[in-house]
Amino acid sequence: MPKPSTTSLKLDTKIKERVRRLASARRRSPHWVMREAIEEYVEREERRERFRQVALAAWSHYQTTGLYATADEADAWLAKLEAGKDAALPKCRA
Repeated sequence: MPKPSTTSLKLDTKIKERVRRLASARRRSPHWVMREAIEEYVEREERRERFRQVALAAWSHYQTTGLYATADEADAWLAKLEAGKDAALPKCRA
C-alpha cells in the first residue's frame, strides 16, 4: 500500500463547519469525510473522462468510416443483452 502524504486544504468557514457537522453526525472525523469526498469525486471524474474518450473515439470512427447503427437498433440490442439473451451487434450501415 502506498504511503499516505499530507496535503493541506483551505476551506471557507461555512464549508468547514458543514464538514464538521456531517462528520459528527456520521461519527467520523472531518479528515475522514474530506478524504472520502475527494476519493469519490476523483473516481466519478475518472469515469466521466473514460466515457468522454470512448465517445470521442466513436465519433472519430464514424467520421472516418461513415458507419453507424440507429438508436432503435442499439436499444433493441441492449434490451436483449439486459434480458440475458445472446445478441449479435446490430449491423452497421453507411
